[in-house]
Amino acid sequence: MSVLVVGSLALDTVETPFGSREEVLGGSATYFSMAASYFSPIQLVGVVGADFPERHVQLLKNRRVDLAGLTKADGRTFRWRGRYCDQMNEAQTLDTELNVFEQFNPVLPSAFRDAPFVFLGNIDPDLQSRVLDQIDHRKLVAADTMNFWINRKGEALRKTLERVDLLFVNDTEARALSGESSTVRAARQILRMGPRVVVIKRGEYGVMLLDKHGFFSIPAYPTAEVRDPTGAGDSFAGGFMGFLARVGEVTPATLRQATAIGTVLASFTVEGFSLERLIDVTASQVAERFERLRRMTDLQPFAKDMALFQEESFRLLEG
Repeated sequence: MSVLVVGSLALDTVETPFGSREEVLGGSATYFSMAASYFSPIQLVGVVGADFPERHVQLLKNRRVDLAGLTKADGRTFRWRGRYCDQMNEAQTLDTELNVFEQFNPVLPSAFRDAPFVFLGNIDPDLQSRVLDQIDHRKLVAADTMNFWINRKGEALRKTLERVDLLFVNDTEARALSGESSTVRAARQILRMGPRVVVIKRGEYGVMLLDKHGFFSIPAYPTAEVRDPTGAGDSFAGGFMGFLARVGEVTPATLRQATAIGTVLASFTVEGFSLERLIDVTASQVAERFERLRRMTDLQPFAKDMALFQEESFRLLEG
């Protein structure tokens, strides 16, 4: 099954303690598409300027990304300039030029309107709703957002949340959206706003998933060297949604598997600037890292020891 993604394509200038890159390929839709393309075909809706390099277009096409929904407008492509300091936890935005993205009005080609899986990048919530108005059938709609929209267009965002099945946010965004200081309480409050599933990205501390079936959490994959965290969250969402589209089912089990897959794709992204690392990753490398993460979080080998521990504890309690 295919995945429809609506979001930004950008030219990023990034500085980290490991170096810098000038006007490299970025944007939420770009990172999402590259990660999701390991598992499923992608239908992308976005806008770029006349200055958008043709090599970037070819890169996306080579990764099974259908660009029938990509508009090339007169003007300059969306640009972002940011810096990461030693902790690498959060980017300091130095400059943002919306350019043609400021007038972005997503219009879906007819062939995109029955996409079973939909990802709405962190664009204006009014635009997210406008996209949903154009979709005929859907199996799962996921959305992302950020503090800018939470603070500036909270009412519109809440109306959008009533129409989506799953929300991706980081822990800071979850607290801002819900008004709760506890991340778990924040997720539960967001569930009451409409989404059936809330996925909270916590950077180096891993990810949490909450739904009506309960709570699930796994750590981040232990990456030895983080060179550039830009796009990690969108790569996570891409791996997550791409995997669900590949299996074609949304169940408690596949949601948890998708969480691990997203974690793996994000771990590759941070190892290089822009898409440098993600471009070269093979399917076998993804599978290998997924298996390592599975073994890291598997408690089954200790089940016998835990049973003995519980038995002994009960004897002690009973005197």
